[in-house]
Amino acid sequence: MGQSIEDLAAFVARTRWDDIPPPVQRHAKLVLLDTLGVMLAGSVQPDVAALRARLAAGGPATAYGQGWPGADARTAGLLNGIAGRSIELCEGHRLVSTQAAMQVVPGLLAVGEAVGAAGRELLVALVLGYEVAGRLCGAFTARALAHQNGQATLLAAVAASMRMLGADAAHVSLAMRIATTLIVTPSYTNAVAGATTLNVAGGMSSFAAALVPELVESGFAAQPDAIEESLGQLVGAGFRAEGLADGLGESWHITRNYFRLYACCNPIHPALDALAAVLADLRPAPEVVDRIDIATYRFASVMRNPDPPNYFASKYSLPHAAAALVARGAASHATLDAAAVHDPVIAALRRRVHVVEDPTMSAVAPRLRPARVTVTLTDGRSRMHEVESHRGDFHQPFTEAELSTKFRELAGGVLTAQGAVEVERSVADAERWASVAELVALMRRHGR
Repeated sequence: MGQSIEDLAAFVARTRWDDIPPPVQRHAKLVLLDTLGVMLAGSVQPDVAALRARLAAGGPATAYGQGWPGADARTAGLLNGIAGRSIELCEGHRLVSTQAAMQVVPGLLAVGEAVGAAGRELLVALVLGYEVAGRLCGAFTARALAHQNGQATLLAAVAASMRMLGADAAHVSLAMRIATTLIVTPSYTNAVAGATTLNVAGGMSSFAAALVPELVESGFAAQPDAIEESLGQLVGAGFRAEGLADGLGESWHITRNYFRLYACCNPIHPALDALAAVLADLRPAPEVVDRIDIATYRFASVMRNPDPPNYFASKYSLPHAAAALVARGAASHATLDAAAVHDPVIAALRRRVHVVEDPTMSAVAPRLRPARVTVTLTDGRSRMHEVESHRGDFHQPFTEAELSTKFRELAGGVLTAQGAVEVERSVADAERWASVAELVALMRRHGR
C-alpha cells in the first residue's frame, strides 16, 4: 500500500476537534446545517417517501421525514443520502468533482445515532471525511461519463465513519481498502435523462459508511494496493498518489466548498446570475422576451435540453432554469418545483433560450466558471451581462443569514417553523451534543 494513503489514514485517526482551527470548525457546522436542510427537503419527494415506507423497518437509527421511522444504520444512511441527493441543492467542492458532505453526513448521522457518538466526534469526522474526499478526488481521474456519486468519496465516507468510531490508523486504512469493492459507477447521462437512480449511487456512500466498519470488525481483509488499483485502473482512469498527504493540517478542503441557493446543477449557476442581472435592468414580462442567448463553459453548455422529461431532469436543464427565473422571478427550491416542468409559460420560454459553448470560457474552467447572457425583447431592446463565476464562489460567498434562510425554507416541509429555528440553534452548538440522538429527538419533537 502507498505511504501517502497510510499517512492520510494516520491523519484521520489522530486528529482531534481541538486540532482544527476555529474558523474551520465554524464552517463545518454551516456545512452540516446546509446538508441537513437538503436531506429534510428531499425526504418528501414521492419516490424517497415510498422507499422509506418499504425499507425503514425499525432500528437504532432514524430515516428522516414524516413519521421519523427507525431503521438500522445502513438503511438510515442510504435513505437519508438518497433524500439529500434528490433535489439538487447539496453543497460541493469548488475545485474537484465531489459533493462530499452529502455523501459523508448521512452515514455519520446514522452511525452516530446508532452508537451514541458525541457531536464533537461527528464534527471532526465530517471535517476529516471532507479532507479525504478532496484529496482522493484531486488525485483521481474519473472516467468520462462517470458521475462522482459513490466513487472516490465513498472511501472518504468510510474513513469518516471509522474516525467517529475511534479507529486507529491501520483500521482506517483497512476500511478504505475494503470499501473499494463497494464503489459504484453511475453515469452522468442519468441526470439529463431524469433517471433518479443516480441518487441511489449517492446514498450508497452512507450505506458503506455503516457497513464497512462491520466488515472490519468481522475480520474481512483487503489487498494492500486496493485504492490505487480501483481508482487508477478499474472504476477510474488514473490515480496519482504522489503528494496526496502533503500539507495535512495546513489547509482544509471543507473550506473550499460552495453552497447553492439555485435548485439546479451548479454549472448552471453563473448563467443564472448573469440573467438575473439583466432581468433586474429590463424587468420584462415573459411574453415580451424574444430570445435569451447564453454563452458559457463546456460543462455547463451541454445542459441545454429544452424539454426535460421530468422534475429531476429539469435540474440539469439551463433553458428550463432560465425560463423559470424569467417567469417566476427566482430559481429556488420553491419555484423550480415539479409543476414548473409543465408550466406552459415556462415551457414556451425554454424554446427561446439558446446555449452555446465559448471556448475562451472553457479554457479558464474550473478556476473560473464564466457565463455571458444577452436578453433580446420583442421591441428590439437588448441587454448583456457577463460574470466570471457564480455567487457562492470564493470571492462572492453567501452570508450566514442567506444560508439560514435556505435551511429554514427547506426544513419547513417536515419541521414546524419553531422547530427549524431550534434545530439551527442546536447545530450551531453541535460540539456540545452528548449524543447525535439529541438532534433526532429535537426534530421528532418539532416534526409536522
